[in-house]
Amino acid sequence: MSKTLFEKVWQQHVVKANDDGSVLLYIDRQLVHEVTSPQAFEGLRQAGRKPWRVSASVATPDHNVPTTGLEFGITDPVARTQVEALDANCKEFGITEFKMGDIRQGIVHVVGPEQGLVLPGMTVVCGDSHTSTHGALGAIAMGIGTSEVEHVLATQCLIQKKPKVMRISVDGVLPESITGKDVALYIIGKIGTAGGTGYAIEFAGSAIRSLSMEGRMSLCNMTIEAGARCGMVGVDDVTIDYVKGRPSSPTGDVWKQAELAWRELHSDVDAVFDKELNLNAVDIVPQVTWGTSPEMVVPITGSTPALLDAKDDVQREGWTRAFEYMGLQENTPMSEILIDKVFIGSCTNARIEDFRAAAAIAKGHKVADNVKLAMVVPGSGLVKKQAEEEGLDVIFKAAGFEWREPGCSMCLAMNADRLNAGERCASTSNRNFEGRQGAGGRTHLVSPAMAAAAAIKGHFVDVRGWK
Repeated sequence: MSKTLFEKVWQQHVVKANDDGSVLLYIDRQLVHEVTSPQAFEGLRQAGRKPWRVSASVATPDHNVPTTGLEFGITDPVARTQVEALDANCKEFGITEFKMGDIRQGIVHVVGPEQGLVLPGMTVVCGDSHTSTHGALGAIAMGIGTSEVEHVLATQCLIQKKPKVMRISVDGVLPESITGKDVALYIIGKIGTAGGTGYAIEFAGSAIRSLSMEGRMSLCNMTIEAGARCGMVGVDDVTIDYVKGRPSSPTGDVWKQAELAWRELHSDVDAVFDKELNLNAVDIVPQVTWGTSPEMVVPITGSTPALLDAKDDVQREGWTRAFEYMGLQENTPMSEILIDKVFIGSCTNARIEDFRAAAAIAKGHKVADNVKLAMVVPGSGLVKKQAEEEGLDVIFKAAGFEWREPGCSMCLAMNADRLNAGERCASTSNRNFEGRQGAGGRTHLVSPAMAAAAAIKGHFVDVRGWK
């Protein structure tokens, strides 16, 4: 029987099918960070249990780590407590941790693929919703809750119900300067933040295949913003080339066997999906969110919507609230919106490719006078090292950007990097709900190149044809 990519990986990991339709699913890899793990480890301790397979879990702090002043340690007492608890728990239970000061430390969803900890065909979980990132490698990757983190630590399994499967195909050639981030925002603008609810999404089509692995990660990262359980891309040469030679990737004869198996990880030609959506790559232009949800997004060439265009009263009410919170009016051209701060980073866009794109825009320019802060935050110590070897940090600093240490940073208001009330930010992160980057902060989601251009001009601009 023909199978989708999701079905192939799912079926390989079913330990037991239950009468209620759920299954006991084996989990190959659990990624751990400091926010959702303390209670899970305490649960193990109280129950007198140990991790079922210690080598299956790898940890790194990311949400609470400072991106400046590392010599002073973590000054916030809550953040410091969480990171210290992770250190202590990993030491007690024998779990590998890339601690602060280790060049491998960084955002868990950057570190996992970078280290080869996530491989094609795996089932991957983490106590973080953006675990969907890892589906770019042809893996089933899902965010889970704290109690589930404990369950996986104790049993290496998880009880799940199989979602339906949706295929979103984007065909044609992506226009100039269009990135995986733009594709993700465009899709969410089409289907809404609930469009993927109840589904695992497979991204397919010639435009998707043309994306680099980093572009695919950005796309799958934001699958959760469309309401889906996970996102996936079939394995091809791009996948294999990326995985080969990673620290935890197989070698020798095992690599040869693995590669043969991985090349089967794509949907069969006549596989049947529960839902399909076909899009044309040529229709995608650089995207900018204007409101307080990723679905409130328009092309840079467009304007904020008119309330009369809302499809129903519910949407009209949501738009009205968003306009009030964001301090915007109807029918405002996106290119006229001034910004206060710029954040280039996060698990969506903090890889070397993202920084190359942003640096290409920033080179030879200066950050605009009205921009109070423009910051670039690498996704890991290794990304930072590579960027510095390529001289990207020099370009950013010469243009007036701050070059920071690795971490989640201003993606969310859980560390020292945050917006003040009323400040408007061009952000390469993944969420823009009220208060996401700081109480009263106003977030506009864009690609790295678009964020860099906004920093230089002081407002949103179209990066196509940038000089």
